[in-house]
Amino acid sequence: MRPGARLSLTTRPWVWSYIGALLVWLAAVTFTRGYGAGGMVTAGLALAVFSVIASVAQMFVITLGPGNVDLSLPANIGLASAVAMKVMAGSDSLIAAGLVAALASGIGIGFFNYLLIRLLRIPPIIATLSASFIIQSIGISYGRGLQIKPPPGFADFTTAQVAGIPWLAIGTAIFTIGIGVLLHRTIYGRSVLAIGQNPRAAWLAGVAVERTRCATYVLSGALGGICGALLAGYFRGSSLEIGDEYLLTSIACVVIGGTSVSGGKANVPGLWGAALFLVLLLTMLNTFGVSAGIRLVVTGLVIIGVIVAAGGQKPG
Repeated sequence: MRPGARLSLTTRPWVWSYIGALLVWLAAVTFTRGYGAGGMVTAGLALAVFSVIASVAQMFVITLGPGNVDLSLPANIGLASAVAMKVMAGSDSLIAAGLVAALASGIGIGFFNYLLIRLLRIPPIIATLSASFIIQSIGISYGRGLQIKPPPGFADFTTAQVAGIPWLAIGTAIFTIGIGVLLHRTIYGRSVLAIGQNPRAAWLAGVAVERTRCATYVLSGALGGICGALLAGYFRGSSLEIGDEYLLTSIACVVIGGTSVSGGKANVPGLWGAALFLVLLLTMLNTFGVSAGIRLVVTGLVIIGVIVAAGGQKPG
């Protein structure tokens, strides 16, 4: 291996997530003797989209510094899926209204999380966990028995492809490029990074610390709302449990993707590698015919192992 390549892997450990995704895909393709190789990539990209959106939300919150994490994300996604489907009511003419409603639901949840943290002076982990129980209760009252299919146009959009690449994946890739610009080229993004490195120093430097924190939790909530609406379209209906898997997944993708759990350092490209790695790992286990219980154990062990390894990397 060339010295430059070795240096890149050392200073950018998130590159291993892409290598891991490639190796997992190759293992699955070898097992099936090449059958369904392209379909596996297409399915992987389609499912990775939702992990990436949820992970972007979690990344901004975690970047604020130790103790910051949005545990309300799964409940937010579940409620937003119900809100979107109920407002859309199966009509293509109401797609925009449903998306706005899901977005408003997420924004409200994000702002509520911040109020709990700011006004009650309780740790973010406790605040967002408490909020998740409240959101779940609202979701049960609002969405229990809700069996509304998404509008045909919306459902088709979430599964549409061009040359085997989902349109949703293309749109999300463009979105993440914008997120990278937001994070590294705007006052808001640099403020988030500064707060994560040292809140007091950031405040002394003139950063609007509380305003930035508020905006970050609102952003996380908004992305959770959009993710819920898109998931409902993709899976042809809402569910209060539709976001359950995205808590561990979002945190795992953030850490595997190169964002520091101690705050002040975030990486957007790594989210895609981590999401693809986790999705393709699950796909490979399904291809091997591994039982559901063993799949959960193996996936959990791999996630824990990679998170421990990533957490052991020195900042750079």
